Amino acid sequence: MELTPEERRRIYEEEKERIENEKKQQKSAETPTLKLPTNVASTLCYALFWISGIIFVVLEKQDKTVNFHALQSIVLFGSLTILSPCLSWIPHVGGIFSALIGLLAFVFWIVLMVKAYQGERYRVPLAGEIAEAIHQSTWKTDTPHEPEAKDAAGISAEEKKETDEGIVKKADGCGKKVNDYFTRTRSGRIIGYSFAIFWNIVLIIFFTLFWEYVAWYSIGDDGSLIISSFLTPDFLSWLPVLVTSLSICIVANIILIIYDRYWFREAVQILLEVVGMAVVIYLITIFPFDFSFIPNTVAADILPAVTKGVLIFVAVAFGVSALVRFIKMVLNIENREYTN
Repeated sequence: MELTPEERRRIYEEEKERIENEKKQQKSAETPTLKLPTNVASTLCYALFWISGIIFVVLEKQDKTVNFHALQSIVLFGSLTILSPCLSWIPHVGGIFSALIGLLAFVFWIVLMVKAYQGERYRVPLAGEIAEAIHQSTWKTDTPHEPEAKDAAGISAEEKKETDEGIVKKADGCGKKVNDYFTRTRSGRIIGYSFAIFWNIVLIIFFTLFWEYVAWYSIGDDGSLIISSFLTPDFLSWLPVLVTSLSICIVANIILIIYDRYWFREAVQILLEVVGMAVVIYLITIFPFDFSFIPNTVAADILPAVTKGVLIFVAVAFGVSALVRFIKMVLNIENREYTN
């Protein structure tokens, strides 16, 4: 469909006005509010950790690069500041975790200031992506828009057909795409590592502070709540092993966030599965469970065997998974059928 001269003129004027507005916005953005060089202001965003980030978010309204560094400083160092005291409450290993977070924050502080001063827009895994998302939503009005000429010209029947087919394919492959995102993309794996870290921290806190509440609850004659723990005092001899293994998982996932080449990622997963199998086998050996106070005698007699059977199944699953992963890793490395 051809455009009339009036429509062509209208589209031309609208496009010209849009380009002029973009030039004005770009010129305005090139003039920093604080009159500081971009690399200097970006470096200062990290000087006082998240505090300086907040300062530059408030004061610097024009420089996009400085705004990104300020947001990354807030997200990264703010999260570490909150996480450190939370982990310090964990018995036995809380101080170690707190010290590791402090060391990690110091390393990021040095690296980010050096990179920012050199003019590099270095993004920390996860924290940088969150900051980038916030940054893009803040500056979305500066992104160029498609000209209206395409809308005026219309969409051909072939393009509509391709669009419909694309929608169908997206609907059919939704589950596969989600799985591929978390296994084949860097950002997806980082989300998985972060969730694993969070979950292991939750398990450490629960089993060190609230293990006695894994129990049978009943009401006494006087109306009071009676808590009969399924876990015997022998559980305390297994607890340090559990905390150590979960701590290893946390450290491993932190390392994988920073470096996750295929061979290294698979080797770490194999190691974690072997550690998990050893921890479960040790739990089976000491078997710190007591179900004798359950009123149903049949259930009290069956539960020990069922529990032991489940634990044996978990240990075997860990071992088989580690073996399969190892064989698959060797074959993929040999055939180079993997991505970084």
